[in-house]
Amino acid sequence: MNTTVISDNKTAMQTILSDFKQLTKVGLSLSVVFSSVAGYLLAAEVVSFFTLFLLALGGFFMVGASNAFNQIIEKDTDAIMKRTQNRPLPTGRMSVNTALIVAITFTILGIAILYSINPKSALFGAISIFLYTSVYTPLKAVTPLAVFVGAIPGAIPFMLGWVAATNNFGIEAGFLFMIQFFWQFPHFWAIGWLQYEEYKKAGFYMLPMNTKNKGAIKQIVFYTVIMILVSIAPVLRVSGEFYIYPATAVIVALFGIMMLYYGIRLYKTEQNIDARKLMLSSVLYITVVQIIYVVDKFLH
Repeated sequence: MNTTVISDNKTAMQTILSDFKQLTKVGLSLSVVFSSVAGYLLAAEVVSFFTLFLLALGGFFMVGASNAFNQIIEKDTDAIMKRTQNRPLPTGRMSVNTALIVAITFTILGIAILYSINPKSALFGAISIFLYTSVYTPLKAVTPLAVFVGAIPGAIPFMLGWVAATNNFGIEAGFLFMIQFFWQFPHFWAIGWLQYEEYKKAGFYMLPMNTKNKGAIKQIVFYTVIMILVSIAPVLRVSGEFYIYPATAVIVALFGIMMLYYGIRLYKTEQNIDARKLMLSSVLYITVVQIIYVVDKFLH
């Protein structure tokens, strides 16, 4: 009997933990933390591991809060789509009140921790949560421009690391912002292509002009080119203290060309398999490029 009770309690705890992970999208939160840490390492003259810890923790809470608010707002539409219908809120495994407590707690903790680093970091953290939940989320059901708005909070983490290290938002942080900003268009439009039918059922506009055709892919290719150009621009020393070696620029360009290749293939085939390859290559791109930037910085 006791063994059964222990087993049931363990299963219940595992379910609660799993639901918490789904509500806050732990995997996505960790990828955002990675971007923030990369931005910090690019800027810091002397690395403070305590500040790095606060940045990672504050960034995690910030993204977790945004995701929780998002799922509260989209509870009903999540129930419509296959990929989201098993989330804790649409299934009823978690109440909206519980999710709201998590979201508010994470917001307070995230902003407070970032404020302890410096006020500018807290400001950008607050802007990110506000734009994602109060502007991007409702706009998804109104206009394809929602992706443009969503790209703003999505681009904040990389430059947030620089601001955390320097307490300054200048040309360097601006470039880090632009790199991740332009990257998001091919990345999210590739996802929008793959999930077009699902998003359509939910009434979300996640492709340019809300159409799954070559016109949308032209936009993907265009923004991929812009992303590549912005990513290698620091080699020209137009981005203040953030600059890269020519060899680094070539490597970054090659990874960008890989994304561009899959974008062009998608234009030719209009097949989901190529959209998936584009999406996966975009994840590889932003991860590897941020690592390459940091390595380059420590070689200066």
